[in-house]
Amino acid sequence: MSDFADFKTPCQPNWCPGCGDFGIWASLKQTLVLLGWNPTDFVLVYGIGCHGHMVNFLQSYAIETLHGRPIPVAEGFHLANHTLPTIVVAGDGDTFGEGTNHLVHAARRNIDIKMILHDNQVYGLTTGQTAPTAQKGFKTKSTPFGVIEDPVNPLAIAIASGATFVARGFAGDIPNLTKIFAEGLRHRGFAFIDVFQPCVTFNHVNTYQWYRDHIYQLPDSYVPNDRGYAFQKSLEWTDKIPVGIFFREDKPTYVDQTPQLSKSPLISLPNAPKETIEKLFEEFV
Repeated sequence: MSDFADFKTPCQPNWCPGCGDFGIWASLKQTLVLLGWNPTDFVLVYGIGCHGHMVNFLQSYAIETLHGRPIPVAEGFHLANHTLPTIVVAGDGDTFGEGTNHLVHAARRNIDIKMILHDNQVYGLTTGQTAPTAQKGFKTKSTPFGVIEDPVNPLAIAIASGATFVARGFAGDIPNLTKIFAEGLRHRGFAFIDVFQPCVTFNHVNTYQWYRDHIYQLPDSYVPNDRGYAFQKSLEWTDKIPVGIFFREDKPTYVDQTPQLSKSPLISLPNAPKETIEKLFEEFV
């Protein structure tokens, strides 16, 4: 078993006071304690952005990667040792400004990694430029007359790409976000969780109050087993925006279907004899 003290580091968060990152950080720690995980029971892979600073504030095996590239690094960890749960923490700009292709392929392969997306519609670390998720007309220092493009839809992309767990939460609702994280981390397969994360410094439209006025929980009667209907719900962006678990499916993972990995982690397999490696070098170098 674990408690919050196990995940404490000597570093204090340097996020802006009120940043939505605090809610995600708190929810993730609560989830880890709820699941009984210790800092050595999993690995966190971060992208570049304000979210990536969490590498300093949450004790675990962890690495901060290149911008837009946390997913392939996480896939490498997972394929080397699929017994170690792997969690990606990334931003909307990090993921959809540069790394969308990685998300699509990880989802369609059903790689057993979990992804938490900090979705604040701006590039907060570089002082508030427009992110790909920004709503049309949104004004920032990089779009002073308003965004002219339609935004990307994180949930729709994940659902269409074949993700077997897709959900959305709100950083200002830690209890419900913790429940979603727990379900996602328990899921076997590629889990994608989009989190509305207010940026109190650079996004003065999508505030905590704005989300509280606009979001609603998917009802208990909603059954998240129809990919087509889940896709339809993911497109719902009017005066009311749904949050909750949109889709869940049990399906063989990439490792399940890979004979070289299904019986034993790669790290447990014996190394090739030195003579074999030398012969390969002689043949191909």
